[in-house]
Amino acid sequence: MADYSKEEIKNIEKKWQDKWARDGVYKVSNDTAKEKYYVLDMFPYPSGAGLHVGHPLGYIASDIVSRFKRLKGYNVLHPMGFDAFGLPAEQYAIDHGIHPATSTAQNIQTFKDQLSKIGFCYDWSREVQTCDPKYYKWTQWIFLQIFDSWYNQKKEKAERIADLIHLFAKEGNANHPFPNAKSLVPGSNKEVFTGGEWQSFDAKTQQEILMQYRLAYLAYTDVNWCEALGTVLANDEVINGVSYRGGFPVTKKQMRQWSLRITEYAERLLKGLEEVDFSDSMKEIQRNWIGKSVGARITFQVKDEKERLYNLVVFTTRPDTIFGVDFMVLAPEHELVKEITSIAQRAEIEKYLAYVESRSEIDRMAEVKKITGAFTGAFAVNPFNGREVPVWISEYVLVGYGTGAIMAVPCGDERDHKFANHFGLPITNIIGEYYNGQEANPTKEAILENSDFLDGLVMHQAIDVVIDRLEEKGIGKRQVNYKMRDAGWSRQRYWGEPFPVVFTDDMPFAMEDHELPLELPELTNFKSSGTGEGPLANLPDWVHFANNKRRDTNTMPTHAGAAWYFLRYTDPHNDQVFADRKALDYWGQVDVYIGGSEHAVAHLLYSRLWVKILHDLGYLNFDEPFKKLINQGKITGDSRFVYRIRGTNTFVSAGLKDNYDTDPLHVDVSIVAGLDLNIQAFRKWKPDFANAEFILEGEKYICGAAIEKMSKSYFNVVNPDEIIENYGADTLRMYEMFLGPLELSKPWNTHGIDGVFKFLRRFWNLF
Repeated sequence: MADYSKEEIKNIEKKWQDKWARDGVYKVSNDTAKEKYYVLDMFPYPSGAGLHVGHPLGYIASDIVSRFKRLKGYNVLHPMGFDAFGLPAEQYAIDHGIHPATSTAQNIQTFKDQLSKIGFCYDWSREVQTCDPKYYKWTQWIFLQIFDSWYNQKKEKAERIADLIHLFAKEGNANHPFPNAKSLVPGSNKEVFTGGEWQSFDAKTQQEILMQYRLAYLAYTDVNWCEALGTVLANDEVINGVSYRGGFPVTKKQMRQWSLRITEYAERLLKGLEEVDFSDSMKEIQRNWIGKSVGARITFQVKDEKERLYNLVVFTTRPDTIFGVDFMVLAPEHELVKEITSIAQRAEIEKYLAYVESRSEIDRMAEVKKITGAFTGAFAVNPFNGREVPVWISEYVLVGYGTGAIMAVPCGDERDHKFANHFGLPITNIIGEYYNGQEANPTKEAILENSDFLDGLVMHQAIDVVIDRLEEKGIGKRQVNYKMRDAGWSRQRYWGEPFPVVFTDDMPFAMEDHELPLELPELTNFKSSGTGEGPLANLPDWVHFANNKRRDTNTMPTHAGAAWYFLRYTDPHNDQVFADRKALDYWGQVDVYIGGSEHAVAHLLYSRLWVKILHDLGYLNFDEPFKKLINQGKITGDSRFVYRIRGTNTFVSAGLKDNYDTDPLHVDVSIVAGLDLNIQAFRKWKPDFANAEFILEGEKYICGAAIEKMSKSYFNVVNPDEIIENYGADTLRMYEMFLGPLELSKPWNTHGIDGVFKFLRRFWNLF
C-alpha cells in the first residue's frame, strides 16, 4: 500500500470527489416516501479573498450531520449557494473597473473549487445565486406580495390591500387606525376618516393613505449623507462623524426610502422564539433587539415664551416616577424643537443641531460618558401637580424610539442623573433613603414620597394606580412599546435587486408578474449620482422610460435575497412559482441551520418576517423557517490596525496615536511584517490611500494589533488551500473539529495540525 504522502492524498481525494460528482451521489429528489431532513449552512458572500479557515468550521459540522442522517435512512437536503449581491463587489468595480457581475462570477467559481476540495456532500444541482435574474425575479415577486399587504391587528395577520380598501369603503379607519401614531390623513390634521370620506378622496390621496398601512412602504427617513463622496452611507460606514472611506464629514439628510413594517410583527417575532430551538443567548439577542416594554403614554403640555401651549407625548415604563420629573428631554430632531425654542436660545439650539448632524445613531447610542445638550427656553407642565420643568434637547434621546421625548427622573435614572449634575438642574428625591445624592437608583421597591396621591405606595404597586388615574383624566393610557424600528430597505447602490415598481404621479405601483424580473441594466459608472440617488440615476433613459413614468434608482439590501433562499432550495429551477407547494410542504422548515452569531439580528429577523408574511398569505404551512439554530464559534486571527488622523489622509504610528484625534482602520495582514507596515504596499492597497501621509516612529510605521474574529472585512484571513495542499482535506476537517466545541470561539494556529495528520497516516497504514 502506498504511504500516506502528499501526492497520494491528492490522488485519493481527487478520485473520490470526481466519482461523487460524476455519479451525482449527493443529488437528492423530493422522495416523499422517505422521512426528510433539511440541513443548511448560511450561504457565503463570494468575496475576492475566497474562503478562509473560519468558513469551513460550520460547513464541516453540517456535513457530518448530513452524512449521519443519510446513513440513518433519511432523505437529506443539504444544498449550497451564494449570497452574491452586495457592496464589496460594487466597490471593487469602482476601484478596478471590473463589472460586479464579472468579479462575482469569478469569485463564485473560486469558492466552488475550494468547497469541492474540502469534500462536502452538497447537492450542487440546487445551487442558487442571489444575483441571478432567475432567482431575484422571485425576490422581487415576494417584495410585491409584501407591498400588496397590510397587517390586520384584529386578526394578528397580514392581509391583502384589497381587503383594506373594502374595509375603508365600508367603515373608514376607525377600527383600523394608522400603524404610525403620528400619521394623519394627507392635507388635514385628522387621524380618522369615515367610509364616505374615503370614497370622496381622490386616487392619489387614497394611495397616500394606503402607503401608511402597506408592509412595504415609502417614507422620508434620516440617512447618513457624505457630500464629498456624494452618497448615502450605512451606519457601519461612519466612524465618529466621518466616512470610513476617506474620512470625510457625514451629516444627516432626509430621503424617501423603502422600509418594511417589521414592527407590526414584533409580538409574533417574540412569541415565535418560544417555538424554536435557538440558544438562550441568541434568543436574548433577538428579544433585546425587539425591545418590548410595557408602560404608559403620557401627554404633557409645553409652554413657549409666548405662553402658547403644545402637547408633548412621552412613553415611559416608569409612570410611578412622574412626580420625580425634573426636566424633559427631546430628541434634537423632534418636530416640536423649532416650535418651542425661545428667541434667546435659538442660536444655542442651532449650534447644537449642527453638532448632532455629524453624529451617527450608533455613536449616539454608544457614547455614555459624553454629556451634551441645549435648553430650548420652554417649560413642560406636570399634568398632575402643575409643576413647570425645563425642556432640553440631547443626542441621547433618539427620535425613532418611543415618541422621541423622555420625562427625566434624575433620582432614578443614571443618565438623567449625570445630565442634571452636568447642567446644574435640581433633583427631586421621591425614593427616600434609596437615593444617596451621589448616584441614581432605578429601584422599584422604594416607598414613594413627595409624590402626591402616590405617597406611601411601593413603586411597583404605584404603576397601575397612576396609569388608571392618567386614563381617568384623559391625559395618558397604558401602552406596549418596542425598541425595534421598521427595516430600511433602500440602498443607494447598483449591485442589488431593482425595486419592481413604476412611479406615476410620484406614487409607486407594482409591476405585473409577467414583467418580472426587472433586470439590472448594464452600467459602466458605478459611482453615486452625487444627488443622494443610487448609480442607476446615471441611466436617465432607464429611469424615465415612458411619459410620466419612472423607475426607482435605489436597490434592495443584501438581506433581501437571503431572507428566503432556504425556500428556493426546495425547488430551485421552477420558473412558474417561487417554489412548488408540494416541495415546500415536504421539506418544510430547516431542521438544522448552522451559521455565525453575527447574523443574530438582521438576517434571522428578516427571514422570520418574510416566512410569517408568506404564511399569512397562504403560501407556507409553517411560520418559523428554522427549527434548530447552531451558531458556530468564531475562529480568531491576528488583526493589524493603522491610525488615521480624523478628517485627514494622514496616518500616525501606534506609539504616537494618543497625541492626535485618530480613528483605527483595519489593514491587510499580508502587508505587515510583525507590526511593521509596508508603506509602499499600503499606498497600492486601496486607491483612497494612494496619497496617504505618515507620521513615523523613527523610520517605521508601527501598527496596532488585536486578536479578533477571522474575517475578510478585518483583512486577517488564512486560506484553507494552503492547509489542503500540505496536509489534505481530511486533516483540515478533523483538525477544525478538534479545535474545541463547535459553539465556542477559538484562535487559529497550526501547532496541533501535525498531530492530526500523523493520526490519519497511522489509521491509513492499518489497512
